[in-house]
Amino acid sequence: MTVRAVLFDFSGTLFRLEQDESWLAGVTDESGKQWDLEAQTELMRRMTAPTQQVVKLPQEYQQAWEERDLYPEQHRKIYLEVLRSSGLTDPVQAEALYSRLIDPDCWTPYPDAARVVRGLHEAGIRTAVISNIAFDIRPALDRVGIGDLFDEVLMSYVEGVIKPDPKLFLRACERLDVAPEQALMIGDSVEADGAATEVGCRFAQVEPSPTAERPDALLRAVADHGVSL
Repeated sequence: MTVRAVLFDFSGTLFRLEQDESWLAGVTDESGKQWDLEAQTELMRRMTAPTQQVVKLPQEYQQAWEERDLYPEQHRKIYLEVLRSSGLTDPVQAEALYSRLIDPDCWTPYPDAARVVRGLHEAGIRTAVISNIAFDIRPALDRVGIGDLFDEVLMSYVEGVIKPDPKLFLRACERLDVAPEQALMIGDSVEADGAATEVGCRFAQVEPSPTAERPDALLRAVADHGVSL
């Protein structure tokens, strides 16, 4: 069946929170030691992992973890605890780093993101972003000139539903006026994004690699499903 709509995940798919050494300049662990590059990389991974629990959390944080992408206050609570559990115990430093995570201007688009979204728009193929997120990502889309090209942007904290709940994929298809079988979901998580197949959508996985190392994965993903741009 011809693809009439493409659904995109946000983090690790269209955009990535890239490691910036300046964010951790002067940041130390609980022993007072500066974070090395390997530790910085691991810290950023923990801040952006799509599904799996990245540190062992106390029982009182379990609900916050489950609801982190539904309620901004729970998102803040859990990721400050993730930072603390990872060794970033200075609350001022932790707040500063957390503020980067939820700042749309700190997210970097993948090299082919704008080209793919623009090409789909010009081809008359409908598009949506479906993101498990607790802050407004639309300024990031606007910053690179693609915000107005999306027909729908579904953010979990607004919709009250998180992937892999099938309701979110069905809701997107309904708003785009396409059958699930006519939609392609592109994302980096088989668990969260791949659940679109349960309602009949197609699925293409991309790796959440650094943007410089992934120049054309989105182009290849749509091409593999019969959409040439």
